[in-house]
Amino acid sequence: MSEHVPGPSHSGSVVLNVGPGIGALVLHVPADLDRREIEISSHASPAAPRTHSQVRERRTAGRVQYAAVYPDLAAGDYTIWRDTATVLGDVTIEGGHVTSYHWADALLRAPRSHGDRGPRQ
Repeated sequence: MSEHVPGPSHSGSVVLNVGPGIGALVLHVPADLDRREIEISSHASPAAPRTHSQVRERRTAGRVQYAAVYPDLAAGDYTIWRDTATVLGDVTIEGGHVTSYHWADALLRAPRSHGDRGPRQ
């Protein structure tokens, strides 16, 4: 049995649940990551399973972008994972807000392994 993979989304087709204590993350990525599952994890619950979202083509205002959307996140600090062992970066989600994060900008910084949460030099 194959899993249905949704096609591109259009403006207004993504519902974000934001409010007191709940925010959302839009992770902007390059086109070559289309359909990839990208994981994030909460700093508040490091042993909890990671949350993931699939990168999809997003068509808005005459533009094509690629993004993974995390629509319902508890406010707090999160790690974005480049792969299962490499941290791409950290992001803070605020209740009532949608936070944007850009994969390409994070790649300009040195990657970190799973256990390294210290400051980058």
